[in-house]
Amino acid sequence: MALHPDSRAVHAGRDDLRRLGVHAPPIDLSTTYPFESLDDAVGSLDAMMAGAGPTEAGGAIYSRLHNPTVARFEEGLAALEGAEASVSFASGMAAITAAVLAARTEEKQHVVGVRPIYGTTDRLLTSGLLGLETTWTDEAGVAAAVRPDTCLVMIETPVNPTLDLVDVAGVVAAAGDVPVFVDATFGTPVLQRPIEQGAALVMHSATKFLGGHGDVLAGVVSGSEGWAARLRQVRILTGAVLHPLAAYLLHRGLATLPLRVRRSEETATALAAHLVGHDGVGAVYHPSVEGRDPRGLVGAQMSGPGPMLSFEVLGPDGAPDGPGAFAAADGLLQSLRLATPAVSLGSTDTLVQHPAGLTQRVSTGEARTKGGITAGLVRVSVGLEDAGDLWDDLRRAIEAGRAAAAEPTSD
Repeated sequence: MALHPDSRAVHAGRDDLRRLGVHAPPIDLSTTYPFESLDDAVGSLDAMMAGAGPTEAGGAIYSRLHNPTVARFEEGLAALEGAEASVSFASGMAAITAAVLAARTEEKQHVVGVRPIYGTTDRLLTSGLLGLETTWTDEAGVAAAVRPDTCLVMIETPVNPTLDLVDVAGVVAAAGDVPVFVDATFGTPVLQRPIEQGAALVMHSATKFLGGHGDVLAGVVSGSEGWAARLRQVRILTGAVLHPLAAYLLHRGLATLPLRVRRSEETATALAAHLVGHDGVGAVYHPSVEGRDPRGLVGAQMSGPGPMLSFEVLGPDGAPDGPGAFAAADGLLQSLRLATPAVSLGSTDTLVQHPAGLTQRVSTGEARTKGGITAGLVRVSVGLEDAGDLWDDLRRAIEAGRAAAAEPTSD
């Protein structure tokens, strides 16, 4: 029976509940599992070390190798993503690191990264920590940047924090035989499924919209069963496993994911329209804003513009960059009363943060400049509050921030 994605979100990973005689999925907190015979245990261990899933391996041994609650969440997410399998990790960065390690071989140790991209991903690929060489480019430069030793092309769409949209199918075509990795955290499987556009790997910081309540830390990568086997091997060896309680919370969050994303998207679109008309605001970054989706990817690659937005608060001199803009942004954050000044995103409440000072600060100054990360830029993860209440809070905070920045400082 072919189900609508909304129905899959509710039921995926729960097929056996009626047989078990329960309504809520059980939580298995075991760290180790008894075995019937040594031969069976050895066979399972060998199979899992080779990357097999629990069904193929024939039994659990130790929770670093397999946990039933974690497997339930992975099954549910794979169904939403349209992937053969998903593999979860202890954080989004652990998932990104595992994907790069799974792609790397002795012959291929070069990565093409498309900027802008999440700040810590940028830092990871620039740091040399993984023993890789990274070539940074924009979307148009992918084909020229790919080399015979390239193991992965890495993109993010919508981009954090400018909400630029990258044409996944176009990058896949430009990459040729090189697999393409997509950080799709901002879009979620509700709005886009990059595997349908030809991507090999799709990553979500599950801490964000998948969990949805700001109480779980996780990452997940989806793709073919072949990729999943390699990812499982990395997870076993590095130990970046997801705790079963976190997996339970994530699985529970999937059921309401479509409702939460669409409601927040509706409010984000309304806020973006208000911001465009405010004289204290410079650029507004949301795909619904005129000129922000010149290729028409909303409606083609994405089903909607999404629940994230960013905008530049202007300093007293009318500029979106420099000390005045920074002070205005700082004043805005301090003046919020309904929204929360905090990093992260995808929670039921609205979170507002400063990319240049926080999430993108760990990337290089060049990356921030080329990515349009100005001192006045603030990013908003729109929650489930009333749209009118949120606009009242933002409008008042913008005006208070600019007023505070205009006050003379005492020596």
